[in-house]
Amino acid sequence: QVQLVQSGGGLVQAGGSLRLSCAASGRTFSIKYMGWFRQAPGKEREFVAAISWSGGNTYYADSVKGRFTISRDNAKNTVYLQMNSLKPEDTAVYYCAADRSGWGVSFVLRGYDYWGQGTQVTVSS
Repeated sequence: QVQLVQSGGGLVQAGGSLRLSCAASGRTFSIKYMGWFRQAPGKEREFVAAISWSGGNTYYADSVKGRFTISRDNAKNTVYLQMNSLKPEDTAVYYCAADRSGWGVSFVLRGYDYWGQGTQVTVSS
């Protein structure tokens, strides 16, 4: 089992920045990829970014490319999502997720085995 605990988030004005953290515990050696997803009110949960646990390869949704940066600190078993130039449309509950399958990076929910508790990000205009 892997447990994911998120921190960060909050309220920020458009153009501002926030950083989300996701700390993993338990059988972290089994993690192959970590991802961030978000879900806005009335919408489906969507892929935001992912990173390979070992090599650090990163992947981004087109909507956040150039504004968001995913990174990891293996010593702390923590993944970060640095969000810059935030827009009101970035408002959502953000979730981190862990994939242990080894099938390669996934951009869909079913590709991940463990989920964080979610954290609200609100961007005001």
